[in-house]
Amino acid sequence: MKWTNVGEMPCSIARTASVIGDSWTMLILRNAFMRIRRFEDFQANLGLTRHLLASRLKRLVSVGILSREPYQQRPVRYEYRLTEKGRALYPIIMALTAWGDTWMDEGQGAPLNLQHKNCGKLMHPVTVCSECREPLNAGEVTAIPGPGLSVAMAKKALKATA
Repeated sequence: MKWTNVGEMPCSIARTASVIGDSWTMLILRNAFMRIRRFEDFQANLGLTRHLLASRLKRLVSVGILSREPYQQRPVRYEYRLTEKGRALYPIIMALTAWGDTWMDEGQGAPLNLQHKNCGKLMHPVTVCSECREPLNAGEVTAIPGPGLSVAMAKKALKATA
């Protein structure tokens, strides 16, 4: 299967990766969550070429993760803002942050501390069950076929796990 077809798989991870699965896109999203909005600021912060940045921003706008809004009229200049769909990626960014802080810090500690504005305390991102609020780990979660999985794929998936 070609990478361009990954988004057609009946898999939530594959579909998501087809949109945000490259390093530059993830870093653009990180910067967008850090309130960077203008092309020049993305470029200065990331150091990637104008062509590559324009390509990634265009893709994020086309899939509805960012919106392109004018902030100046003469000449017309635009900024990029996270949409509702884009803001919904925040848990992914936080999960990657937590993993990187734990496994990729080279013994130096986290490069940034995260402070929760509501309580004022330093915090670490955690993933919890939506129902009981207990922290999740892979050994305590089972994937079962859902409504978006075709009957044929469900049978194949169940056969593979039997």
